[in-house]
Amino acid sequence: MPVGDAVSSVTTFIWAFTLVYTLTIFAYILTSWLRLPYSPTLNRIQRFLYDVCEPYLRLFRRILPSFGGLDLSPMVALIVLWIVSGFVIRLIDNYA
Repeated sequence: MPVGDAVSSVTTFIWAFTLVYTLTIFAYILTSWLRLPYSPTLNRIQRFLYDVCEPYLRLFRRILPSFGGLDLSPMVALIVLWIVSGFVIRLIDNYA
């Protein structure tokens, strides 16, 4: 059944993408909290995490009110990411 295999592959990809992006956001949060020693390699990693995560998180920073020094945008962004991915996976499974 080729259609079933394609649907299974798409849902697996969406699930894997969501998991990897979640881990990327967690890594971005951790590196923003920690004071890492200067290293060109660590600097490249931090820059990559910033480039990948910041555009998505910025969407929620614009919407959410400021809570002083507390940034809730990563938590809200992760919740929205998991809700949307679950919705898309269910939608794909229903139409397959």
